Amino acid sequence: MVIFLTMAERPIQTMQWDFRFLLLALVVLLLGTDATMAQSVKGTGSKFLIARVKYEGGGDWYNDPSSELNLLRFLKTHTDIDIEVRTEEFVEVGSEKLFSYPFVFMTGHGSITLTDREAQNLRAYLENGGFLYVDDDYGFDKAFRRELKKVFPEKELVELPFDHGIYHAHFRFPNGLPKIHEHDKKPPQGFGLFHEGRLVLFYTYECNLADGWADPDIHNNPEEVRTKALQMGVNIIVWALTQ
Repeated sequence: MVIFLTMAERPIQTMQWDFRFLLLALVVLLLGTDATMAQSVKGTGSKFLIARVKYEGGGDWYNDPSSELNLLRFLKTHTDIDIEVRTEEFVEVGSEKLFSYPFVFMTGHGSITLTDREAQNLRAYLENGGFLYVDDDYGFDKAFRRELKKVFPEKELVELPFDHGIYHAHFRFPNGLPKIHEHDKKPPQGFGLFHEGRLVLFYTYECNLADGWADPDIHNNPEEVRTKALQMGVNIIVWALTQ
């Protein structure tokens, strides 16, 4: 499938989905999933959508359910990506269905716990073409970093410089992430995890980016702040699909 993007700032070349997603069902088999379950792994079709990751451990993975819907609408307006505008697309972190999505989103307050099987599943997903965006909605950082070590014990999150392409992929953010909510008076930070040179995970801290996607009456953000949050969300998706 070929995707065409109209860039407000600079053009993006015609691109294709990472061909490795064609092999993801085989990866599921290697993880020990039985053949019947593996046969249920299939793409979501030609339209792009965002799946939210459901996890255990007590964190509210489900908060602000309007966030993805508003981001998808904004993405549809500002790019030519073929969008599936719908909410309540959830996927469990240990499920074989994870491999159906090229882009998944995780957020929450509080804690997260991954079993060894879930960590293995997430690692296989990321190593074989998947992309995970994680937004700390406050109080999520310590538990998330701890559980990420189960997924990639040999890797470290690294802070991305402001000249990294994710900050310029569609809209320009020369000073990095926008600050959406104030909590501890810390600057927002964007961290990445790489596999074979590809950014497979992007993590935003002290930013609350996804809160800026939610309906205006949820967090009462000024329209300028919401727009910046949505623009940065577009950048993350564009980068994930084109890098």
